[in-house]
Amino acid sequence: MKGRAATLDRKTTETNIEIRLEIDGQGRYNVSTGIRFLDHMLELFTRHGGFDLDLRARGDLDVDQHHTVEDVGIALGEAFRTALGSKKGINRAGYFVMPMDETLALAAIDLSGRPYLVLNVAIRARRVGDLQTELLEDFFQGFATSLKANVHLKLAYGRSSHHGVEALFKAFARALRYACSRDARLKRQLPSTKGLL
Repeated sequence: MKGRAATLDRKTTETNIEIRLEIDGQGRYNVSTGIRFLDHMLELFTRHGGFDLDLRARGDLDVDQHHTVEDVGIALGEAFRTALGSKKGINRAGYFVMPMDETLALAAIDLSGRPYLVLNVAIRARRVGDLQTELLEDFFQGFATSLKANVHLKLAYGRSSHHGVEALFKAFARALRYACSRDARLKRQLPSTKGLL
């Protein structure tokens, strides 16, 4: 893999996750978590973000989905943090407003070095496909914490729970894509007056 890339093996007594990530990719993916709707969300996240992602997760799904969903978020955030390296020359912050039919989702991300999640999402369905929707917060919290990023996500409106979750992941991907993007004019600068991110 070329460019800003990371390989990560994260093993606990509950999950075993292997990731290969390239930030400056072409939207290629090979994803398997054992939760098919989560796979679908990670696939479209990869495509809309323009990342390349190989991700294999084996978790204790016989117990619950919680450990797998949360740990995938944690591992993915760790992979992005590693691949970003020094963060010199990046835009640092990004936002996107994503319509999907009757649904509108918003995402704003700052790769600030300070982890914080604000998730303003009301999903009526307890499950979308085979994914427990209450675990969305655990996924995004794990990601924000391990990447050390501010992540703000909002579902403005919509009828379909499927569209709501999908629009949220697409907005998230596109906001992150811009935040990770390089600005050639600032390639030697860290995007902070503090000198630390």
